Parts: sequence; C-alpha cells; structure tokens
Amino acid sequence: MKLRKQSRNVATKLKYRKVREALQVSPRDKDDRSAYITHFLQNAESSGNPRLKEKAVSYLRDAPDLILSVAERGHQYVVPITWDVPFPPVPKSKFTFIDLFAGIGGFRLAFQKLGGRCVFSSEWDTFAKITYEMNFGEVPFGDIRLIDEQEIPDHEILLAGFPCQPFSIAGVSKKNSLGRSHGFLDMTQGTLFFDIARILRARKPAAFVLENVKNLKSHDKGKTFEIILKTLEELGYKVFNKILDSQYYVPQHRERIFLVGFLDHTVEFEFPEPSRTPQHFSSIMEANVDSKYTLTDHLWLYLQRYAEKHKAKGNGFGYGLVDTDGISRTLSARYHKDGSEILIPQKSCNPRRLTPRECARLQGYPETFKIPVSDTQAYRQFGNSVTTTLIEELGRCVIRSLRQ
Repeated sequence: MKLRKQSRNVATKLKYRKVREALQVSPRDKDDRSAYITHFLQNAESSGNPRLKEKAVSYLRDAPDLILSVAERGHQYVVPITWDVPFPPVPKSKFTFIDLFAGIGGFRLAFQKLGGRCVFSSEWDTFAKITYEMNFGEVPFGDIRLIDEQEIPDHEILLAGFPCQPFSIAGVSKKNSLGRSHGFLDMTQGTLFFDIARILRARKPAAFVLENVKNLKSHDKGKTFEIILKTLEELGYKVFNKILDSQYYVPQHRERIFLVGFLDHTVEFEFPEPSRTPQHFSSIMEANVDSKYTLTDHLWLYLQRYAEKHKAKGNGFGYGLVDTDGISRTLSARYHKDGSEILIPQKSCNPRRLTPRECARLQGYPETFKIPVSDTQAYRQFGNSVTTTLIEELGRCVIRSLRQ
C-alpha cells in the first residue's frame, strides 16, 4: 500500500515536470509569458480576469488538453502545485488580495495563511521573482508602471510595500497656469505610489495595507506623507496609520509605518497592540555555521577602525555586536556588503554574519521557505522584506474589521 502511494507521488511529480517543460515557463521571460500562465493556472477555477485568461490561453495554444482540463477541473487536479512549492494557493479561500511590489512574498505568506487567495502579483526584480516562484508556484508580473490596471482582477484587499519617492509639483504648477483643475492624484504622477493610486481608483478594493520606512512621515518636511494621505482620502478611503515595531514578533528592532484604508467609512479599526514577550536572538541562530560567515581579519579590523573614527566625531555609526539574550538592530538590504549592523560574537575568533536562513527566521519566515538564490541576493531580499509574523497579526485585524 505504501509502495503504491509512493509510485503515485513520483508519477504526479513527473507529470508536473513534463507540463512545465512543454510550456517552457521561466521566471526570466521578458514578455511576462510565465506570469500570465502561472496566474491563469492558479486562478482558472475562480472568476479570474478575462484579459489575463485570454493571453494565458494564447500562450498555452500548444497544450489544448491542459486548458480544457484546467477549465473543467481546476489547476490542482491537472498541474499539482502542491508537489512543487511549499505554499500553494488556498483551495477554498475566504477573501482575495493582490500583492504589489511583492518582493519575495512576505505579505502573501501572511495573508495566504489567514485564508486569502492571491489573484495578482507584481515584482520587477529578477532574483526576487525566482524566489517568489519557487515558493508560491507563480511568477509575478514585472514593472507595475507598464501594467494596465484593467488587467488586474477584482480583489478585496490591496497589499503593497512601496518605495518612497519625492513628489514633483511641476505638473500641478503647469495645470494651474493653464487654468485646469487638479487633484492630489495628479501630484503623485511619476512616482510608484501613483500606480497604487490608479489601481485603487480602477478596482476599488474594500481595503488596502501599505508599508514603508518610518521616515516616510517626515520625508520632504512631511509633504510626501500629506499628499499620500490626501490622495487615498480623495479616492474614497478612510485611512489609519501607525508605526509598528517587529521586535514583539521576532528578535529584531524594525520600525515601519503602515497605512490601512477602508472604502466603508463606518468600519472601526485598531492596529495590533504588542502582546508578546520579545524573543531572544539566540532563538533564530543556527548551529554548526560554516566558517565562510566569519569575518576576515582585514574586514574586522576595518570595521573596528571605522567605528572608532566615527565615535571620535560623536557619531553613532559602526558595527553592531548582537546580545544573543536580546534583540538585534534592523536587518537592511545592504547587509550583503559587510554585515556590520548585525554581527554575532564568537569565542576565540572574529564575529560572524548571519546566514541566509537566520535572516529568514529574523523576518518571521518558516523553515520550509526556500532560498534558491546566492547569499548576496538572499541578504538583499530578506533585508527588503516585511516581517511576516507582524503582517499576519496586522492582517488578522484588517480582516476582522472587514467582517464586522
């Protein structure tokens, strides 16, 4: 009986591999072919989006039997994603969401765990897309600026950790000189926030969750944040914002600002309150770490001299030796350069960097999350990511408010 089950498992995996080879799906495709196909396969049994389906089917013209089977029976019965990725889509979802500026899927991981189904994802970085596809079985679409908002399926919640950019008032001044009226949406043109705004305007999801660095509030003397809030309100949303710290969910001091909005202005919402005792940093450490993560004598001497120089000038810049009974500094995307912000002391030798797996743990990622890229890319990806455990708690509050 056990042997027969193993045989079926092997056959299923082989079938999936053959399908993938036939479709020639690759996360490096420049024409988003793989994004259309994987999005269609993951959402064919739900409503999806007509435009997305039309393009995906055109790419699948060499596999008509697959199209028919997916349409009739659902992708899980034809292309068994559960055998290929650790985090397949939820079979019976409670809500839908989209994942913009998706990175490696920190938002998706949290909201999928809460019962949500991702119906669209977008990420421009090639290496992040490789990690995303390896874990979720879906290749994100590329540059959000090139995506027609009409191709994005309807959804209940929009999720985005967007980059912070200054807003130019040149276009507004020109409109004023021509006697034309303008709104706050016009003031965001040329920025990546504008793409979030145009999608909100076109698709009108019931809620959104946006994340950014805490300095967004003071950026450009507060003008940037004011324009963002006014734009979201102009689009019809009731907006809440708060700075949250990851240290209550993982042993890392990481402050980020979150904006949560609802179309229904009667919705009552409260951000999660710190309710956990911070973990000790030792809880995320690996045993028997390779010596390649230990700093060389040259780098360690450089970091010490650099710290002494800035200390003499009254600055706080320098390396950070973590107390394994406490919490660490913020993991950043520059960690791959020298690891200076989070160094683990070692007996009888120089300190060492974190391993990629330790970075994953420091951001709340489970052990089953795959890391298919180089250490350099992994450091960048986890440094740019959200803390998934914090996002899960925040998501629980958002969903509770939507369902009240």
